Amino acid sequence: MRRYRTRCLTWILTILLALSGVSAAYAEQPFDIQSKSAILMDYETGTVLYEKDPHEKLQIASVTKIMTILLALEAIDEGKLKLDDTVTISEYASSMGGSQVFLHPGENLTVDALLKAIIVASANDASVAMAEKLAGAHETFVARMNDRARELGMSNTNFMNATGLPAENGYSTAYDVALMSRELLKHPLFFRWSTIWTDTLEESKNKTELANTNRLIRFYEGTDGIKTGSTQDAGYCLSATTKRGNMRLLSVVLSAPSTQVRFSEATKLMDYGFANYETVPILKKDQVIQGDIRVSGGKEEILNGIAPEAVGLLIKAGDSKEFEKEILLEEEIKAPIVKGQKVGTLNIKQGEKIFQTMDIVSDREIDKANIFDYFIKIFNNWVRK
Repeated sequence: MRRYRTRCLTWILTILLALSGVSAAYAEQPFDIQSKSAILMDYETGTVLYEKDPHEKLQIASVTKIMTILLALEAIDEGKLKLDDTVTISEYASSMGGSQVFLHPGENLTVDALLKAIIVASANDASVAMAEKLAGAHETFVARMNDRARELGMSNTNFMNATGLPAENGYSTAYDVALMSRELLKHPLFFRWSTIWTDTLEESKNKTELANTNRLIRFYEGTDGIKTGSTQDAGYCLSATTKRGNMRLLSVVLSAPSTQVRFSEATKLMDYGFANYETVPILKKDQVIQGDIRVSGGKEEILNGIAPEAVGLLIKAGDSKEFEKEILLEEEIKAPIVKGQKVGTLNIKQGEKIFQTMDIVSDREIDKANIFDYFIKIFNNWVRK
């Protein structure tokens, strides 16, 4: 491979970070909490900053709905679902107990209205209606939930319904909840509803008043999600996210003894994170890492190597060191090339130690040149002379 190095002054981690994965926790556990299980995770890097029994299998109540919301937003991104699509409420969806917006069988609501009811008011009837819209049957949707959980690495999770209502053999863990919460936050559309404090479900026959179940969005600076949940067996649960400056944190508490404790412990975790760590952006998504990369045999002769995702380093507050960017390009890059194809590797190093590695990808598609293309190139070169 061809090597290029650039020296920059920036902040750097003292532990290995993997761009696409979830990093191990910092060793120190500075305090204890009452909730049975908890985790604090940096969103950008996936680094765990605090944990208490993060893999203990517990009921998570309506925090389950994070997966329901995620599958709906993914369907929207894929063009399989639209916000103005109409959903007819079934008898089964209408019959859900617990938190609900009292939907009537046969009434029609848009996907937009259902998502607002789920995200703001944790509506069980709206969740089942959404599940039926996406999969045809609630049971089929639950299978999809579990399939997606496996894809995300949620190895200690088993969903039994789209709502989180009590069900035998339904469980998850704080770590798994953090994984699916982190995936949900990749969808900016979620924030369309997540910070609504109060509203009215105008499309419903009852014109139901909605009140957000996550009080941190109003009383803890920078909080813009995600989901609460509580049942007698699950206790009080919460997955929350807060962004301040360049740093976004995820805080999950499961089986807290009271609603006050779940909120106070979530804020305690995030206070700790913001006080002791910071995220430093290194590269933006699609930022050019190496320009004018030569291509052989293509209709075009150069491309730019870009970052496929945003890159940030998590550091302890106050740390600062030099690092090197080492660019390793493929020996020969031949057409045809598809957009997003790997053309090299970027290593962020200190000396010989690699702290972070990521792919460098093509910013464009380049077709293979034909005889006519070669003739044009020869002619253009002759004209330039």
